[in-house]
Amino acid sequence: MSTNRGLGKLQAFCAAACEHGYLWAWSDTCCIDKDSSAELQEAIGSMFGWYRRSALTIVHLSDVPNTGSFGGSEWFRRGWTLQELLAPRTVLFYTQDWSLYRNLTCSNHKVDATVLEELERETGIQSRFLTDFSPGMDDARSRLQWASLRCTTRSEDIAYSLFGIFDLHLPVLYGESVEKALGRLLAEIISQSGDISVLDWVGEAS
Repeated sequence: MSTNRGLGKLQAFCAAACEHGYLWAWSDTCCIDKDSSAELQEAIGSMFGWYRRSALTIVHLSDVPNTGSFGGSEWFRRGWTLQELLAPRTVLFYTQDWSLYRNLTCSNHKVDATVLEELERETGIQSRFLTDFSPGMDDARSRLQWASLRCTTRSEDIAYSLFGIFDLHLPVLYGESVEKALGRLLAEIISQSGDISVLDWVGEAS
């Protein structure tokens, strides 16, 4: 993302937050020092909790035109955005030009029946999980299946992006192979849940 485009996105994000009465906002685009391994480890371990405790999560769908729909948006194909969808209790979706999705003015798109139906169709996740998700080992195989159609830029992130969803705190070891990262994740899930059916799951990284 170019500097000008990134700055424009940040300004629009802050303006949207102000419109809803918030004086402080946090953006994962620029508020994590990815050059610091210690800060990155802390951020990955804390990310789910940050989203869960947010008063409002704003999602910008940069590839969805104002009259478009969720279908085909890259946001629903990225590994890291799965927890951004599940963790917050209050979410508002914005389209390419920073208009509210479908011009819906409700305070929480997660309680809008039409949006929930679209989210279910796009993600394969039942509405009960979308509106009231708890991190942990319940339905472990389903959680892995939700992630199976998503991809990440760094191959290991396909495993790391699921730590918060399973409420796991494991070391982040960039440079290990994706096989090792997934192996550590699955071993911990099986150790805590006893569910060996998770071995049927295979994630994708690109």
